[in-house]
Amino acid sequence: MSEPVHLRPIAEPDLGLLEHLYEDPSQAGDFGFFGYRNPGQLRRQWSEQGFVSRQGGRLAVAARDGRFVGEVQWRQVLQGPESSCWNIGIALLAAERGKGFGKLAQRRLAEYLFAHTQVNRIEASTEIANVAEQKALESAGFTRERVLRGACFRGGAWRDMVLYSVLRGEVALQG
Repeated sequence: MSEPVHLRPIAEPDLGLLEHLYEDPSQAGDFGFFGYRNPGQLRRQWSEQGFVSRQGGRLAVAARDGRFVGEVQWRQVLQGPESSCWNIGIALLAAERGKGFGKLAQRRLAEYLFAHTQVNRIEASTEIANVAEQKALESAGFTRERVLRGACFRGGAWRDMVLYSVLRGEVALQG
């Protein structure tokens, strides 16, 4: 039986749903809408340079049947002059939330990044009120580290965030 979720490169047919995730407040959800952005920016980025680079990227989260259910992304964060890590995030279509895709996709992304890059640390943060995402990160093997007070501006207010991490030695790589 195939995995319930897998990661794959974002394809052209996914772009409409990906844009919908960020441009429609009902799709973005309570914790994902940060205001309207530049229409067409995602399509332009995809066509001009793609979504994977040495500094970060984004991949589609696909259900067992291959349909697009969301995306994961990562970006490089420096913790010192020679010490970088990845900061990851996830966005799922509203109809696909609560099905376990989030924890599996974030776990798969950590495995992928540890297998294909040399970082030792992957971190993620979420608003302190986003209990579902906190549970997903913990189920994916991430450890809660601390609260970042007033770290994220959304919906007219500064919000506290919870920081999580997982280290290379804490993730078993399949090889």
